[in-house]
Amino acid sequence: MAELAVGQQAPDFTLPTHSGAEVSLSDLRGKVVVLYFYPKDDTPGCTREACSFRDLRAEFAAAGAEIYGVSRDSVESHAKFADKYDLTFPLLADVDGSVCRAYGVLKEKTMFGKTSLGIERTTFVIDREGKIAKIFPKVKVDGHADQVLKVVRAL
Repeated sequence: MAELAVGQQAPDFTLPTHSGAEVSLSDLRGKVVVLYFYPKDDTPGCTREACSFRDLRAEFAAAGAEIYGVSRDSVESHAKFADKYDLTFPLLADVDGSVCRAYGVLKEKTMFGKTSLGIERTTFVIDREGKIAKIFPKVKVDGHADQVLKVVRAL
């Protein structure tokens, strides 16, 4: 699929959350959506990123935004991760990687000489009409949630 761009309609999806509910992007129209893709539950960078969004959740809510974390981990893995770190926003289980593919975040990664397909840490801010307002590719975790909050407040 071609790279997504600012101004495009965000690809719709329906995914299960760590609490067992389902979330559809189309049901979130009228709200700003922060959709952050991360590689793996309970790993150092992913934990720091999730906790930074957790710590700013009230400020995102005050700006009219909902936060959703997405990885290919299972609902059960997400539930343990959310419980362990008191994450107060939904984690979406994209086990088959279809949403990751639709958003173009699955990339070839090489670790210890072995190549695999993995999630490149990427955040999308989706406006109230369901259009992509901002894309943060190749995210560096430290300070990222603050950068996203600035964008959300400007919408």
